[in-house]
Amino acid sequence: MSKPTNKKISESTIHRLSIYYRALVTLENEHYKTISSKELAKREKLTPAQVRKDLSFFGSFGTRGLGYPVAELRNRIAEILGLTRLWNVALIGVGNIGSALVSYKEFAKQGFNIKLIFDNDQRKIGSNHKGIKVSDFKDIAKLVASEKIDMAIIAVPAHTAQATADEVVAAGVKAILNFAPINLKLPAHVILRSQNMCIELEHLAFAMTNDVISD
Repeated sequence: MSKPTNKKISESTIHRLSIYYRALVTLENEHYKTISSKELAKREKLTPAQVRKDLSFFGSFGTRGLGYPVAELRNRIAEILGLTRLWNVALIGVGNIGSALVSYKEFAKQGFNIKLIFDNDQRKIGSNHKGIKVSDFKDIAKLVASEKIDMAIIAVPAHTAQATADEVVAAGVKAILNFAPINLKLPAHVILRSQNMCIELEHLAFAMTNDVISD
Protein backbone atom coordinates (compact mmCIF):
# COMPACT_ATOMS: atom_id res chain seq x y z
CA MET A 1 0.00 0.00 0.00
CA SER A 2 1.16 3.53 -0.76
CA LYS A 3 2.36 5.46 2.27
CA PRO A 4 2.09 9.23 2.82
CA THR A 5 5.29 11.20 2.51
CA ASN A 6 6.89 13.09 5.38
CA LYS A 7 7.42 16.06 3.07
CA LYS A 8 5.39 19.22 3.58
CA ILE A 9 2.43 19.18 1.22
CA SER A 10 1.42 22.50 -0.33
CA GLU A 11 -2.12 23.84 -0.06
CA SER A 12 -2.40 23.81 -3.86
CA THR A 13 -1.61 20.10 -3.93
CA ILE A 14 -4.25 19.38 -1.27
CA HIS A 15 -6.73 21.47 -3.26
CA ARG A 16 -6.00 19.46 -6.40
CA LEU A 17 -6.44 16.19 -4.50
CA SER A 18 -10.01 17.27 -3.77
CA ILE A 19 -10.45 18.02 -7.47
CA TYR A 20 -9.07 14.58 -8.43
CA TYR A 21 -11.37 12.94 -5.90
CA ARG A 22 -14.47 14.55 -7.40
CA ALA A 23 -13.32 13.72 -10.93
CA LEU A 24 -12.80 10.08 -9.96
CA VAL A 25 -16.26 9.88 -8.38
CA THR A 26 -17.70 11.10 -11.69
CA LEU A 27 -15.54 8.66 -13.67
CA GLU A 28 -16.69 5.79 -11.47
CA ASN A 29 -20.31 6.77 -12.05
CA GLU A 30 -19.53 6.75 -15.79
CA HIS A 31 -18.23 3.16 -15.39
CA TYR A 32 -14.55 3.93 -16.07
CA LYS A 33 -12.23 1.22 -14.75
CA THR A 34 -8.91 2.95 -15.43
CA ILE A 35 -7.75 6.41 -16.46
CA SER A 36 -4.37 7.77 -17.51
CA SER A 37 -2.72 10.83 -16.02
CA LYS A 38 -3.17 12.47 -19.43
CA GLU A 39 -6.93 11.90 -19.45
CA LEU A 40 -7.34 13.00 -15.84
CA ALA A 41 -5.26 16.11 -16.45
CA LYS A 42 -7.26 17.01 -19.56
CA ARG A 43 -10.52 16.83 -17.63
CA GLU A 44 -9.26 19.26 -15.00
CA LYS A 45 -7.20 21.55 -17.29
CA LEU A 46 -3.90 20.48 -15.75
CA THR A 47 -0.80 18.79 -17.09
CA PRO A 48 -0.12 15.04 -16.79
CA ALA A 49 3.17 15.90 -15.06
CA GLN A 50 1.27 17.89 -12.40
CA VAL A 51 -1.11 14.99 -11.74
CA ARG A 52 1.77 12.52 -11.41
CA LYS A 53 3.72 14.88 -9.16
CA ASP A 54 0.76 15.48 -6.84
CA LEU A 55 0.09 11.77 -6.45
CA SER A 56 3.77 10.92 -6.03
CA PHE A 57 3.82 12.70 -2.66
CA PHE A 58 1.68 9.86 -1.31
CA GLY A 59 3.33 6.84 -2.90
CA SER A 60 3.06 4.98 -6.19
CA PHE A 61 -0.24 4.58 -7.99
CA GLY A 62 -1.28 2.77 -11.14
CA THR A 63 0.80 0.89 -13.70
CA ARG A 64 2.84 2.46 -16.48
CA GLY A 65 1.00 2.02 -19.75
CA LEU A 66 -2.23 0.93 -18.05
CA GLY A 67 -3.14 4.05 -16.02
CA TYR A 68 -4.77 4.36 -12.62
CA PRO A 69 -7.52 2.02 -11.38
CA VAL A 70 -10.35 4.51 -10.87
CA ALA A 71 -12.05 2.95 -7.82
CA GLU A 72 -8.75 2.17 -6.09
CA LEU A 73 -7.38 5.68 -6.62
CA ARG A 74 -10.64 7.27 -5.46
CA ASN A 75 -10.55 5.19 -2.29
CA ARG A 76 -6.91 6.01 -1.64
CA ILE A 77 -7.44 9.76 -2.09
CA ALA A 78 -10.47 9.54 0.22
CA GLU A 79 -8.18 8.02 2.86
CA ILE A 80 -5.56 10.74 2.34
CA LEU A 81 -8.21 13.48 2.63
CA GLY A 82 -9.69 11.91 5.75
CA LEU A 83 -13.03 11.13 4.11
CA THR A 84 -13.26 7.55 5.34
CA ARG A 85 -14.45 8.56 8.82
CA LEU A 86 -17.17 10.73 10.32
CA TRP A 87 -16.26 14.25 11.49
CA ASN A 88 -18.43 15.97 14.09
CA VAL A 89 -18.89 19.67 13.33
CA ALA A 90 -20.24 22.59 15.34
CA LEU A 91 -21.75 25.58 13.52
CA ILE A 92 -21.64 28.95 15.27
CA GLY A 93 -24.07 31.53 13.94
CA VAL A 94 -27.53 30.92 12.48
CA GLY A 95 -27.80 33.95 10.23
CA ASN A 96 -28.26 33.77 6.46
CA ILE A 97 -24.95 31.99 5.82
CA GLY A 98 -25.28 29.66 8.80
CA SER A 99 -28.81 28.63 7.85
CA ALA A 100 -27.67 27.89 4.30
CA LEU A 101 -24.77 25.78 5.55
CA VAL A 102 -27.06 23.66 7.73
CA SER A 103 -29.12 22.91 4.61
CA TYR A 104 -26.09 21.98 2.47
CA LYS A 105 -26.49 18.24 1.90
CA GLU A 106 -22.97 17.64 0.55
CA PHE A 107 -21.49 18.00 4.05
CA ALA A 108 -23.19 14.82 5.28
CA LYS A 109 -22.35 12.95 2.08
CA GLN A 110 -18.66 13.67 2.64
CA GLY A 111 -18.75 12.64 6.28
CA PHE A 112 -19.07 16.08 7.89
CA ASN A 113 -21.86 15.81 10.46
CA ILE A 114 -23.15 19.15 11.75
CA LYS A 115 -23.96 17.92 15.23
CA LEU A 116 -24.27 21.19 17.14
CA ILE A 117 -25.52 24.68 16.27
CA PHE A 118 -24.82 27.69 18.47
CA ASP A 119 -26.04 31.26 18.62
CA ASN A 120 -26.21 34.01 21.26
CA ASP A 121 -29.56 35.41 20.10
CA GLN A 122 -32.18 34.42 22.68
CA ARG A 123 -34.84 34.44 19.95
CA LYS A 124 -32.99 31.66 18.10
CA ILE A 125 -31.79 29.57 21.05
CA GLY A 126 -33.99 26.49 21.44
CA SER A 127 -35.33 26.68 17.88
CA ASN A 128 -34.90 23.82 15.41
CA HIS A 129 -32.84 23.94 12.22
CA LYS A 130 -33.05 20.81 10.04
CA GLY A 131 -33.59 18.67 13.11
CA ILE A 132 -30.80 20.28 15.16
CA LYS A 133 -31.59 22.33 18.24
CA VAL A 134 -29.86 25.72 18.48
CA SER A 135 -27.81 25.84 21.69
CA ASP A 136 -26.67 28.86 23.69
CA PHE A 137 -23.12 29.81 22.73
CA LYS A 138 -22.20 30.22 26.40
CA ASP A 139 -22.51 26.41 26.72
CA ILE A 140 -19.97 25.69 23.96
CA ALA A 141 -17.19 24.34 26.18
CA LYS A 142 -19.46 21.77 27.82
CA LEU A 143 -21.17 20.64 24.62
CA VAL A 144 -18.05 20.49 22.45
CA ALA A 145 -16.56 18.04 24.95
CA SER A 146 -19.68 15.91 25.44
CA GLU A 147 -20.46 15.68 21.70
CA LYS A 148 -16.83 15.06 20.71
CA ILE A 149 -16.69 17.94 18.21
CA ASP A 150 -13.75 17.81 15.77
CA MET A 151 -14.26 21.01 13.77
CA ALA A 152 -16.17 24.28 13.95
CA ILE A 153 -17.66 26.55 11.30
CA ILE A 154 -17.84 30.23 12.26
CA ALA A 155 -20.55 32.22 10.47
CA VAL A 156 -20.92 35.34 12.60
CA PRO A 157 -20.52 39.09 11.90
CA ALA A 158 -16.95 40.35 11.53
CA HIS A 159 -16.99 42.39 14.74
CA THR A 160 -17.69 39.30 16.87
CA ALA A 161 -15.67 36.73 14.92
CA GLN A 162 -12.35 36.99 16.80
CA ALA A 163 -13.97 36.70 20.24
CA THR A 164 -16.10 33.83 18.97
CA ALA A 165 -13.03 32.04 17.58
CA ASP A 166 -11.20 32.52 20.88
CA GLU A 167 -14.07 30.85 22.73
CA VAL A 168 -14.17 28.00 20.20
CA VAL A 169 -10.43 27.39 20.61
CA ALA A 170 -10.73 27.55 24.40
CA ALA A 171 -13.43 24.86 24.15
CA GLY A 172 -10.84 22.54 22.60
CA VAL A 173 -11.63 22.75 18.88
CA LYS A 174 -8.48 22.50 16.76
CA ALA A 175 -9.88 23.05 13.24
CA ILE A 176 -11.98 26.03 12.13
CA LEU A 177 -13.64 27.06 8.88
CA ASN A 178 -14.24 30.80 9.00
CA PHE A 179 -16.94 32.53 6.93
CA ALA A 180 -16.64 35.89 8.71
CA PRO A 181 -14.99 38.58 6.52
CA ILE A 182 -12.02 39.08 8.85
CA ASN A 183 -8.55 37.60 9.30
CA LEU A 184 -8.60 35.61 12.52
CA LYS A 185 -5.55 35.36 14.78
CA LEU A 186 -5.38 31.90 16.31
CA PRO A 187 -2.76 29.75 18.07
CA ALA A 188 -0.36 27.85 15.81
CA HIS A 189 -1.84 24.48 16.76
CA VAL A 190 -5.28 25.43 15.37
CA ILE A 191 -5.94 24.70 11.70
CA LEU A 192 -7.75 27.62 10.03
CA ARG A 193 -9.38 27.94 6.64
CA SER A 194 -11.24 31.10 5.65
CA GLN A 195 -13.86 31.54 2.96
CA ASN A 196 -14.46 35.14 1.92
CA MET A 197 -17.06 35.31 -0.84
CA CYS A 198 -16.37 38.99 -1.54
CA ILE A 199 -12.75 38.16 -2.36
CA GLU A 200 -13.90 35.45 -4.78
CA LEU A 201 -16.25 37.91 -6.49
CA GLU A 202 -13.43 40.47 -6.64
CA HIS A 203 -11.32 37.84 -8.41
CA LEU A 204 -14.07 37.44 -11.01
CA ALA A 205 -14.43 41.21 -11.34
CA PHE A 206 -10.66 41.54 -11.90
CA ALA A 207 -10.73 38.82 -14.57
CA MET A 208 -13.59 40.49 -16.43
CA THR A 209 -12.16 44.00 -16.09
CA ASN A 210 -8.77 42.94 -17.38
CA ASP A 211 -9.98 40.47 -20.02
CA VAL A 212 -8.33 37.54 -18.26
CA ILE A 213 -9.31 34.36 -20.08
CA SER A 214 -8.69 30.92 -18.58
CA ASP A 215 -7.00 28.48 -20.95
